[in-house]
Amino acid sequence: MFAGSPAPQTQFDPRDLTRGTILRRIVAFVLDGIVLLIAIKLLAALLFVFGIVTLGLGMPLLGLLPVVPVLYNWLSLLTGLSATPGQAMMGLVVRRFDDLGPPGGLAALVWVIGFYVSVALSGLPFLLALFTTGRRTAHDLASGLIVVRARALTRGPGFWHMRAGGSPYA
Repeated sequence: MFAGSPAPQTQFDPRDLTRGTILRRIVAFVLDGIVLLIAIKLLAALLFVFGIVTLGLGMPLLGLLPVVPVLYNWLSLLTGLSATPGQAMMGLVVRRFDDLGPPGGLAALVWVIGFYVSVALSGLPFLLALFTTGRRTAHDLASGLIVVRARALTRGPGFWHMRAGGSPYA
């Protein structure tokens, strides 16, 4: 599109996809934390019993427990839901920013690692969502993903149109 041409018209405000997502993301984080806590406690108990049965040879497997949250988030994003169970319960999905398609494996991994880096930094990178278009956090920006309301994506054909430049948020 040329510099002087008007931008194509959309049928709605693109921010409709992300309206109300900040509170939903916080609740989803808590729900996922509860699921992870239960899963890790059960897995730790099983691995501990396995370690005792194997006379201590299985105890090093307990060192794999810190990987469980990363796998939980990463594999959840790669399912058909494109969301963690907590996000799905809150009506959220994770999508590519440029075309709102489901995330790829590498982008999802960058998103998850960025999420845990943000947690390690006292959550300060999450505050970026208060100031960015589409309510995107630092790990959303780094991975090229966005968290949107699932219902906003299912309003029927022709509900949203991409703007010039390839992004529905341009």
